[in-house]
Amino acid sequence: MIGGGLSGLSAAYQLAQNAQVEPTLFEASTRLGGIVETVRRDGFIVECGPDSWVTEKSWARELAIELGLEAELIPSNDERRRTYLLQQGQLIPMPDGMRMMTPTDPASVVDCPLFSAQARLAYQREPQRASQLKAAALKGNEDESVASFVRRHFGDEVARTIAGPLLSGVFGGDIEALSVRAVMPAFVEMEREHGSLIAALQSRARASKNAVFTTLRSGLGTLIERLAESLPRGCVRLDNGILAIERMERGWYLRTTARKRDADEIFDAVIVAAPPEVARLLLRRVDEQFDSLMAMQATSAIVVALAFTPEQARGLQVPRGFGYLVPKQPGNDSQLLACTFVDQKFPHRVPKGGILLRGFFGGETAAPLLNEADETLSALAIRGIAEANGPLPAPHFSVVRRWPRSLPQYGVGHLERMARLQALLASCPGLYLAGNTCCGVGLPDVVREGREAARRAAQA
Repeated sequence: MIGGGLSGLSAAYQLAQNAQVEPTLFEASTRLGGIVETVRRDGFIVECGPDSWVTEKSWARELAIELGLEAELIPSNDERRRTYLLQQGQLIPMPDGMRMMTPTDPASVVDCPLFSAQARLAYQREPQRASQLKAAALKGNEDESVASFVRRHFGDEVARTIAGPLLSGVFGGDIEALSVRAVMPAFVEMEREHGSLIAALQSRARASKNAVFTTLRSGLGTLIERLAESLPRGCVRLDNGILAIERMERGWYLRTTARKRDADEIFDAVIVAAPPEVARLLLRRVDEQFDSLMAMQATSAIVVALAFTPEQARGLQVPRGFGYLVPKQPGNDSQLLACTFVDQKFPHRVPKGGILLRGFFGGETAAPLLNEADETLSALAIRGIAEANGPLPAPHFSVVRRWPRSLPQYGVGHLERMARLQALLASCPGLYLAGNTCCGVGLPDVVREGREAARRAAQA
């Protein structure tokens, strides 16, 4: 395995279940986990990257249970689930029951100040257009942007004011460029089945009572720790990057930063679970076609967590909910894209009475900030969050993490390109790809990708 993030670890774990396989995992840094990292300090559980996974995707939960972590699984506090949009310095709540840009009840948008009369009418009419929308979905076979998909259902205003900030917060990307089939496959399927997205969500809401998000009580870092503990002794090689992959007559040779070329570095199979940009650089030396097929934009992310003790929290005015998004608007110069009210989203994150806020910088605003000092980024987050919540005291502590080019952008046509990529991989026996290059950036997706690549490698 090349890459010690969650996907590479999942692949190594899967291979280790086969007594006839001896996995070796190379990680260029000095720690495992990639963007999954948990800081535990003074009763606070701080996630430095993802804070949870979408519950309806089962692969991360299944892995956690296999690793003996079932008692650690906790759901999000959905009774407090509310998301706000920052507009002209005010936090305006989105309607209850929204999934992305779609309400489960059109009546919930009637009095919502986020929408004009025209947008409210578009929501009311969408279920009535179900047959028309379904027919168009079944007839069309071409990919389209998220923006185009949302406009077809709810109009331009909803695409701009709701879908844009939501997708920017999740993917750090532009809905005009992102592929709806790649980043919102569940909504595409709902359209093909029901036509109306509102009708589809109403049907699903009746069938499922699960919380939207799931995490681990002691933090997602526990999943990384347990995976590492499950691997054979000597399997992991930290601080050991891969400089090149070469196809040999009897296997695959890996040239590393730590070892000279010798027979020990010849492997029967290689699973590349490195970030897309790194994987592309390695694989294009195997076949130049990898270069064009794996070329994609990627944006950076910066997470700033601010921890406030119970004494400090008494003066804070944080509204009830999971957090807020900051849409692009004229006159809005905030570089902050989103803020999560961590202590409200999940239990067991803070000492009783404490508050934990997580600011997120991403997309085009993040790249210029990557070289700023931690103190500068903390101050920037405090200033941005104060615009929405009032003055903040100096936090008990802050945690800053930079994740350069960590969010691959699945542009329109991504899935078709990935199909050609898989065909090219099939022509290279013993070479496999995992991680978030192909089919999803969420934790369940990269777990699935890693384990499936390992299964194929073991079978071969």
